[in-house]
Parts: sequence; structure tokens; C-alpha cells
Amino acid sequence: LNFLIALIYVDAIKKLCKKVKIPLDIIDLIGSHGQTIHHLPQKINYFGYTFGSTLQIGDPSIIAKKTGILTIGDFRTGDVALGGEGAPLVPYFDFIMFHSKTKNRALLNIGGISNITILEKKGDASSVIAFDTGPGNMMVDFLSQKFFNVEYDKNGTIASSGKISQKLFEALIQRDEYIERGIPKSTGREYYGKQFLSPVFKKIKQVSSQDWLTTVTNFTAYGVFRNYEKYIKIETEIDELFVSGGGAKNRYLIQSLKKYFGKNVKINNVKNLGISPDAKESICFAVLANETISGNPSNIPRVTGAEKNTILGKICLP
Repeated sequence: LNFLIALIYVDAIKKLCKKVKIPLDIIDLIGSHGQTIHHLPQKINYFGYTFGSTLQIGDPSIIAKKTGILTIGDFRTGDVALGGEGAPLVPYFDFIMFHSKTKNRALLNIGGISNITILEKKGDASSVIAFDTGPGNMMVDFLSQKFFNVEYDKNGTIASSGKISQKLFEALIQRDEYIERGIPKSTGREYYGKQFLSPVFKKIKQVSSQDWLTTVTNFTAYGVFRNYEKYIKIETEIDELFVSGGGAKNRYLIQSLKKYFGKNVKINNVKNLGISPDAKESICFAVLANETISGNPSNIPRVTGAEKNTILGKICLP
């Protein structure tokens, strides 16, 4: 799989360049995050060593050799080696691209997991707060496939057709130990995969398929807001929240966020800042790759919990 995914990436790079008529030989570098297989930043003791770990596959060496382009990958490992969570890494990019001197901004990316970055108008990069708030599309997609045999809830249409089950919502809150956990923190499929919902299925009966999707989508928005109230608002009250990732297209999820945050926080799509919500993380890792090759540290210790700032990634020669 490590080789296969890299070869798929190479094919995608070549097809994209051909489509947009950009020759491979004028590209300076590639930044590749890879596919996360396991993200276990919380330290364990194993054979007398105490450490966290993370694994992304789709080896950047293969990409470099097959494209002839300098490739930087494995961005998370260095931060975890220094005691950090290895995530989120987007906040450095968020600060460079989106910091405002007049507004307290939050950037919320809703992929499989939701992660938030807080940019205080008077702060610098070292003052940024960011972390994974909890589930994003992961559980919603799982339920869409389980109940409706579709890959995802397009536009949040199914969720919009149901209603919130209070008993299910309370069971989800009781089941979840991550949302209340202190920061810095990060999470992934290891926690919010189908195993998260298995005991809830056994406990909660007589809830329709639509109501399951409605309630879990609402729970995703709740996780974002609960973290804001518990860990962010005391230090920075945000004026505006910009949403990216696949979840930005889920109208019911956006509606739920607006319900929780109320009228004092303007919620918009990140495209209003001049960047595609689908491309934001891709652009981020291109920027991180450029920082690596330039010798600039790009983790934020306050965000990840690492011992110090460090240059991220591995540089793979073509």
C-alpha cells in the first residue's frame, strides 16, 4: 500500500498537470501529506521506551523518483518525535494566509475530523490556538453508507429531513471522552470510527435512520461549539468563523453551527477569503513544503504541544 498509494498520487499529479497545461519540469517541489494509517500521539510505554507515534503512507521518495520533482512528505513525524501531537499542522498556514488585524477569526476545517484555528487580531504566530474539536464527516459518512447506501449526505439533504433525537444526542455526549479533553489534542479514525458508534447502537433503539443522521450531524456542530466555549472563548471571542473541507457543503451542518454560535459570530465559507474550500489543505501542504526547503520551522508548539519549533518533513530527491 505504501508504494501503491504513492503511484496513485504520481498518476494524479501527471494527469492534473496535463489538464492545466503545466509541464512537470517547471514545478519546483511537491508537498505530500500522504494517507494516515494510524495516528497515536498519546504516549505509551513499549519495551522501556515512552513515545507517541503516527504513520502516513504513500512514500514521498517514490513520488520524487517517478515525477522527477523534489518531494517533501512525512510532515507529522518530527513534531511527534518532540512530544507533540503532530496535529494540527494547518494553523501555521492559516496564520500566514488569513490573519486579520481588525477581526478575531476562526478557521474551521471539516474533513473526516473537525479542526479549528483561532487567529487573535493582536496576536502573532506563537499565540495561535488550534486543535481537533472532534468528529467531522467521519461518522456522518459512515451512517450515510450504513443506512442509505450512499457515500455521503450530499448537501446535508438527509439530515435536513430528520429531527434531533434527544436521547441519542445525550448518549453521544455520554459516550464521547474526547470533546471534554484538555488541549493540545488531536484525534482520528482510531477514536471516531465505527467502533465509537457500536455501543450507542446497542443502547439506543427506535430512532429512525434519518434521525440518526440528523442527530450525529448536530453532534458534530456541538463538538465544535463546546470546545469553543470551554477552551477558546475565555481568551478570544471570535467575530467570524470561516469553514472549509467537505463539511462546508453540508447545509444542515452549517445551519447547526449557526444555531450554536448565534448572531454574534458570522459564519462564512472560506471561499469568501479567496481560496477554494476543497483546495485549502492541499495549498497548505504546498506552503509547508516550501517552508521545509527554506529551512523554516512550521509547527506551533502551543498548538501541538511539541518541545520546540522544528522544521517539518522529509526532503526526497528525484
